[in-house]
Amino acid sequence: MNRGERNDMSVKARIEAERERWTKEALHSGPLHDATTDSGIDLKPLYTPLDVSEAQYLEELGFPGEYPFTRGAYPSMYRGRLWTIRQYAGLGTAEETNERYRFLLARGQTGLSVALDLPTQMGRDSDDALAAEEVGVAGVAIDALADMELIFDGIPLEEVSVHFTVNAPAVVMLAMYLVLAERRGIEPTELRGTLQNDILKEFIARNTFIFPPEPSLRLVGDVIDYCHKNLPHFNPISITGYHAREAGADAIQEVAYALGAASTYVDMMMERGLSVDEFAPRLSFHFSSQRDLFEEVCKIRAARRIWARMMRDKFGAKSPLSQRMRYFNGGSGASLTHAEPLNNIVRGTLQCLAGVLAGAQAAHVPSYDEAYSIPSEKAALISVRTQQIIAHESGVPNVIDPLAGSYFVESLTSRLEEAIEALMREIEDTGGLVAAIERGEIQGRIAERAYEMERELETGSRPIVGLNAFASDESKPDIPPIRSMDATTRERQVERLAAVKAGRDQARVDAAIGALRRAASGDENVVPSVIEAVRADATVGEITDVFRSVFGDYRKPSPI
Repeated sequence: MNRGERNDMSVKARIEAERERWTKEALHSGPLHDATTDSGIDLKPLYTPLDVSEAQYLEELGFPGEYPFTRGAYPSMYRGRLWTIRQYAGLGTAEETNERYRFLLARGQTGLSVALDLPTQMGRDSDDALAAEEVGVAGVAIDALADMELIFDGIPLEEVSVHFTVNAPAVVMLAMYLVLAERRGIEPTELRGTLQNDILKEFIARNTFIFPPEPSLRLVGDVIDYCHKNLPHFNPISITGYHAREAGADAIQEVAYALGAASTYVDMMMERGLSVDEFAPRLSFHFSSQRDLFEEVCKIRAARRIWARMMRDKFGAKSPLSQRMRYFNGGSGASLTHAEPLNNIVRGTLQCLAGVLAGAQAAHVPSYDEAYSIPSEKAALISVRTQQIIAHESGVPNVIDPLAGSYFVESLTSRLEEAIEALMREIEDTGGLVAAIERGEIQGRIAERAYEMERELETGSRPIVGLNAFASDESKPDIPPIRSMDATTRERQVERLAAVKAGRDQARVDAAIGALRRAASGDENVVPSVIEAVRADATVGEITDVFRSVFGDYRKPSPI
């Protein structure tokens, strides 16, 4: 044993002795309450060098932009470029949505995130009887290319990164965006953006699936394959833990299920004949940010480390671009309260701060009035300003991974890493994520955790300020203005759709739909056929109906 090792042992022994003394003499001078993270990890009242392994620095932390990417996806992080401010927005009609996008971009938003109404997400046109009550209610209605043209009217596609929150009909939205760019003379290589396109999380939590799992996965694979070959700066999928978390999953479950889905997609693409380093650099992720600031930061640092190791050791990725995890930080809509809604501004600020401290590549801050309605212009602006204040006034972006080295942060990162990997192994040992989804096991676990959290709210053990803690007894709560739906929204949308159908070449539409049906019935990539259908002005519903006729509609098995 050399002198340095003896000194190191001596220092650790002294720290341990002093910690024991402090615990007996000072800490226990009064009662201490128990504390856990939101996902149930027990917390010590104090962390010291004894809780971290400095000898593992290079293996477990390293440097930003390098394996294992714990400290960030890029070497310079925010010293080189700030995260993308990408507020999620979509209002009724294309015209209203375009107005909101112009408003946000003019005030410093740096990326767009398109919120689609429920009929569009389910592949239904606005004139479909099943869509009657939902057209434009929870987002913008897109039936045909004409809507896409209006949404992005006057917005330079080659300069703005666009995220589409769409899954089952993701291929149709991609095709419409590409044809729009084509008509403007913009090359596909100039486009930047992301499709959510994570169908597994629909079966897990969100339920806006259309087709059975197997053909749904095929469509995901077709999009990834097409983007890999034609859109070098476009992310074909955003693997999403966010919705499982919003449905009640804890941080450990959120990351474990998302990484399980990611593993499924990587396996699928490699089985299709692509090498991992061909497509993996464009994979991206989307996680929720909720109330436990340190756990939210540490889960991302753990997730990046697990992903890097998984890509290198399990899938044989050689490129660092395949091993790095890039992610979009979504503030939690589920965390917002009707009670004292202005408190939600503080919640959104902390959630954004957690994402920045964790090293997000893009972020969304939920607007304070989302618990009541689609965000107002005023509330949306406050969300943009929240990100700008953190970016330009807090000083937080000036240092890369500023929490690194904290005894608590590094210890919690490692404990979350262990818990996430344990859950992932458990799922793999019982047949994998898809099999667990088909058994209803993942959905059941999320429901159990959601029930536990609801009980915590009822008993007060999970305090929510203004709701079940320090609640106001005012008879008139501070209710924000609620956006009223225009009763003519569906009528106007149906009229525009009718005009599209009346003005198109129906023979060309029929030919394109026939070609798409043949492609879907075979094993060729369907994206080029969908693009041709969009060029012919086929609608979202018409294109999706082709897939319905070939793949069938999926119905969840009834619980036993």
